[in-house]
Amino acid sequence: MSKPIFQLVDELPTNNVTTMVLRSLDFVVPGQWQNIVGFTNTIKAVTGETDDSFIQQIGERAIFLYNDKSQGYQRAMWLYQTVDNTDTALAAAALANKVGGAIPLMGGLLTSLTPKANKAQAIDLCLKLVVELVAFCQINGIPGDSIGDFLGALGEYSGESLMRMAALVCIDGLIPLGPDFLGQTLSMLGETTPSDLEQNSTFKGISSLIPGGNPAGQLGFINQSFDSVKGWMSNFVASRGLTPEAVVSNMQNFVQISNDKLDYLGAFLDMSTNYYEHTGTQTLARRLIERAAAEI
Repeated sequence: MSKPIFQLVDELPTNNVTTMVLRSLDFVVPGQWQNIVGFTNTIKAVTGETDDSFIQQIGERAIFLYNDKSQGYQRAMWLYQTVDNTDTALAAAALANKVGGAIPLMGGLLTSLTPKANKAQAIDLCLKLVVELVAFCQINGIPGDSIGDFLGALGEYSGESLMRMAALVCIDGLIPLGPDFLGQTLSMLGETTPSDLEQNSTFKGISSLIPGGNPAGQLGFINQSFDSVKGWMSNFVASRGLTPEAVVSNMQNFVQISNDKLDYLGAFLDMSTNYYEHTGTQTLARRLIERAAAEI
């Protein structure tokens, strides 16, 4: 049995590599993300309620909804967690060496990092995007292949959901693949075969919930999803003037690394952050609490 939702929210870290990196991305979506930790705190923040007994009622209703297997909340949570399975031992080692508020990324740590090949990185970017789409559908109780509904909602994203997409663009797009990450990803996708997909550990973890029926169909769905969202991503990057350099220079307040080691920074962020799970837990808690409050 996975942990109850209140425990997941109560156990969110207040300060680790993930939260430091997300704070460094505040310049991309200013003021959108507050690291709200704790289930009761989240209920208060989402509803503005101060009455303890009403807060208790909302909490109980939210827990009931999360536990209802006919709803998609647990599946969405599982997706956020699974796509982000990270090597936290590396992050712990990095934090143990933390100096002056930033993590020095050199020496022994670099030798333990292996930057991903561009193709693997492109597939990962697409899989995270597909997880966002499928989790959105699960949370909202609509069919998992509703790309149109997702695109409509994406334009309205705010808060931790918008921060998650900002981090996806920066951490899984711009830093490892460069300014033309969209073009690169499209061309890599064109070269990807169903068997490439089957060998990808992230895909193996989440394939049971990706629409398409089999790896060939799922690859088609991944292509379709990325193709439909690339316009939003392109506008997001252009409207905010995002470049790998801009992202890294903000991140250097948190992680000390030279600008010519971007592939290593990408590998470090990949292995030491779980921003999908962190912000996904916050999104899920918000949606549950909003629904619970409306139903009481």
